Parts: sequence; structure tokens; C-alpha cells
Amino acid sequence: MATTPSPPNLATSGTSAIIDAVADAIPDTALATRGDEALAAVGAEKSGQRRTVKKKRRPARPQVDPATWKGGLPPPQTGTIFNIWYNKWSGGDREDKYISKSPALGRCSISRDSGYTRADRIPGSFFCLFFARGLCPRGHECEYLHRLPTVTDLFNPNVDCFGRDKHSDYRDDMGGVGSFMRQNHTLYIGRIHVSEEIEEIVSRHFAEWGQIERIRVLNSRGVGFVTYTNEANAQFAKEAMAHQSLDHNEILNVRWATVDPNPMAQARDKRRVEEQAAAAIRAALPEEFVKEVEGKDRESVKRRRVEGSFGLAGYEAPEEVWYARGQAQQAAAAATPSPKWGEVQYLTGGYGDEEEKPVEPESSEGGILSGTTLEALQRYSEASKGGRVNIVSKEEGSAVPKGPLVEYGSDDDE
Repeated sequence: MATTPSPPNLATSGTSAIIDAVADAIPDTALATRGDEALAAVGAEKSGQRRTVKKKRRPARPQVDPATWKGGLPPPQTGTIFNIWYNKWSGGDREDKYISKSPALGRCSISRDSGYTRADRIPGSFFCLFFARGLCPRGHECEYLHRLPTVTDLFNPNVDCFGRDKHSDYRDDMGGVGSFMRQNHTLYIGRIHVSEEIEEIVSRHFAEWGQIERIRVLNSRGVGFVTYTNEANAQFAKEAMAHQSLDHNEILNVRWATVDPNPMAQARDKRRVEEQAAAAIRAALPEEFVKEVEGKDRESVKRRRVEGSFGLAGYEAPEEVWYARGQAQQAAAAATPSPKWGEVQYLTGGYGDEEEKPVEPESSEGGILSGTTLEALQRYSEASKGGRVNIVSKEEGSAVPKGPLVEYGSDDDE
């Protein structure tokens, strides 16, 4: 009579006993035939081997059916002249662009539509405009990026993240691509259905396209302002939310915001630009320089006081000279000890064919006469006591007699 093995006590058994019990209960043929990753992992754990499962990045999926896509057809006629460059009608009064807005044909879903495309293999590729609008039929075969912009995506200031050329001035309705004369991170959102939770609704819908720095909603006017940290995310959000709706059936009017006349807002924009410039400088300078400038490394501050003199007493190199030195100069300055008071330093070079000239220390603290003058007076005093001393003239190289004042010649003696 066959006996049924008793199940192990899960409270007292370890993890290995549980895995062995589960692996014994599963036949080996099931592991070979079934593609379940959990069963294969249990078998690998039983044999003592660790298995690493790499998650492959998914490809971007087509947002619309390519068979029914009508993106190449012109829109319905609303004017007398069709502009093939902007793909729109003009020259007619059949449609008011400020009042009669038609809803968007699609909407992008980052969690569902994003993935790799052919553009991921090419550095500096632009983002897909149709992907932002939720109307790209090509999927992973698209030549543009199907994901959100990040701070590492840097483009020429004359174009936006979609590769469209900017202009020097904004349009009259603050729409379009934008201007290359100003970095605009703020979007104007009109036609908002005002409710009690309007700020939470706006934040939830617009936070999907990037990190938001500030949101302001004017309930009395039904408009809002959304400021993004990255300019590329603001450009992407403008196209993604154009003619979209929030939790109601409104049709949003998304445009670029004008310059805020509020002094606090201008100071905030200036501070943001300074922070971005400081971050760029930190990335360009060596780490030791950054710590020294910010005052985090006290040893570097002391080293600058010693090495910044470059062997010259009383000299302190300015910042543009100190931080422009190379690694070789820095190593040489670190190896050369600082001169002590009273030592004579000889500077070679820079004097042409002349001999090496000593650089002697200047006078002590608060003295009127320099050290050179004091030494010359001392030698003159010693010479006057013992007789005469010959001092070599720099111009003629001959011995000039120097002694008591009675021997001093003048023009009156001739």
C-alpha cells in the first residue's frame, strides 16, 4: 500500500526545503515542456544554478491602424487658400480659430505607446510629432523617438524637440513652434472647466508629460499656467494636450505663455537660469575645483593661500589665473615648497641676455623703507667706518668711488 508523504512544516523548514518539496512535486517533463519562467526558476534553484532573466525593452506600438490612417489627406476646406507647408486652409471666414475648435483625433499614452524605434540607434534624433499627438501608425519602424524627453536630450536652440524651426518672434496667438530668443517653460491652458478640484485635475493630466515646477489656476477666468522644469517637456506637452479634454468635455486651448510682469516671477526665472548655468559649470570643472569654490574642502583653501603666490611674496593669484592652470602647473606648484622669509629666490628667464637677478624680500610689516634700501644703508654705514667701498655701476660696469660726502663731485667743481 502506497503511503502519501506528509507535507513539510512551513513554519520550521527553511527556504531550501520548501523549494525542494515544490520541485519534487513537479515532474521534470513539465519543466521541459512548459515555458513558465517560475517553474524553470524553481528547477534551476534545485540544481544549484542561478538564472538571470533579462527583460527586453519593448518596441513602440502603432497608435493608429496604418490601413485606415488618413494623415496625408488635407483637412476639410475652411478657407480659400490651402497652405501645403502648414497643412491648413487660410483666406476665409468660415472658421474662427479662437472659438470653434474641433477635438483632437487621438491622444498619446506614455505607459502604453512608448518603446524603442529606429531613432534610438542614432544619437541626436528628434521626437515624433505624431507620437505626441497619438497618431503615429509606424510604431517601432518610425524614424523618430517614441518616448518622453529628458534633461539629457539637448537640441539646437533654433529648433524644438520635434526638429521644427523656431522664429525670432512668437505668433500673434502665442501658438506654433515658439521663439529662439527666449526659453519658454510655461504653457497657457484656456477653456478649463472650473470645478472644486481643478488644480488636482490639471496637475494629474499635465504631469504625465514631464516634471512640473509650478501650476497656477485662475478659477474666475477658467485658465491655468503650467511651468515645466525642462523646456523640451513643455514643447512635448503643448502638442500632446492641444485640443484635448480633462475630466469633462472641454476642448483645451494650449498656447505659449507670455512674459509674466510679476517681479517675483521674473526673479524666479532668473534664479532658474542661474541654477542651470551653475549645474553646467559644475559638470565642466574638475571635482576638486568645485569643492574649492563652494568652500567644502578646507584643505584646498589653505593650499591656494600657499601655492597661489607662485613663489612671489605678497602675491595672490586671481581666480581666473588660479583655476586656469593646468595639471602640470598644479603638480609643479604642489612640489615646490613655499619660500620662507629672508630667502632669496632667483628667477631665470625673462631678462634677455642679462645675468640672473635675485628677488629679495620687501620690508617687514608696515615699514617705510624696503629691505633692499635698508641693506644698502647698512653697507654704506659699514663702508664709511672702514674706508671706501666700490659699487659696480650697471651702465658702465666700472668701479664708482663712494665714500664721504666731501669727495662727492658736482657741476660746480668744473
